[in-house]
Amino acid sequence: MGRSVKKGPYVDARLLKRVLLQKQTGSREALKTWSRSCTIVPEFVGHNFSIHNGNRFVALFVAEAMVGHKLGEFALTRNFHTHQKG
Repeated sequence: MGRSVKKGPYVDARLLKRVLLQKQTGSREALKTWSRSCTIVPEFVGHNFSIHNGNRFVALFVAEAMVGHKLGEFALTRNFHTHQKG
């Protein structure tokens, strides 16, 4: 079940503030975040993020097609190792 339309998308206020500050300064460094549930908004397009997957940080460059998705969708938490051939 998704979030209600009345509430709007969940965007971490601190993260949005850091993105807007980075736009003003013109800095291109990756923003570290643990907020996997944050929705990607148009202000995030063109920025680099480092998203924590529970073990390490995964680098992500936000493109326009990612708007509306969650940050955690692009930082997988499980690694599949193939089964050995017998």
